[in-house]
Amino acid sequence: MKINKTNAARLLDKAKISYELVPYEVDENDLSAVHVSANLGENIDQVFKTLVLQGDKSGYFVCVVPGEHEVNLKLAAKVSGNKKCDLIPVKELLSLTGYIRGGCSPVGMKKHFPTYIHETCREFPYIFVSAGLRGLQLKISPEDLIRAARAEVCSLFE
Repeated sequence: MKINKTNAARLLDKAKISYELVPYEVDENDLSAVHVSANLGENIDQVFKTLVLQGDKSGYFVCVVPGEHEVNLKLAAKVSGNKKCDLIPVKELLSLTGYIRGGCSPVGMKKHFPTYIHETCREFPYIFVSAGLRGLQLKISPEDLIRAARAEVCSLFE
């Protein structure tokens, strides 16, 4: 089966960052990272989801957290230099990032937003994040993803 490269994959190629594109079966009724992890047969702690938030001071920013966890909004606000923040409405995701829910990659958004990735990413030789399309994940080393997304590693939940 031929897998078409996504914008995220092309940007990683350009930056000479190694990764693997891993397809999975999409369930339109369950776009959760838990479903993705089960479908891939991978540890849920290695399957990260990409969330876009808006802060009261900094504007938009991105948090990348392990699939079973919710981002702690107080911690996210603090690391991003905001007093408070919230997830953006799903209907704004495509126009803002170029990605849809269930296919939002921390690499290759329409414009770069400050990006924060949860510190547990460094516990693994590789992690999974969306490749920018439902049904396709990037398998990538945490350090390579940090470099590609120009991400800051921090704590995003307790």
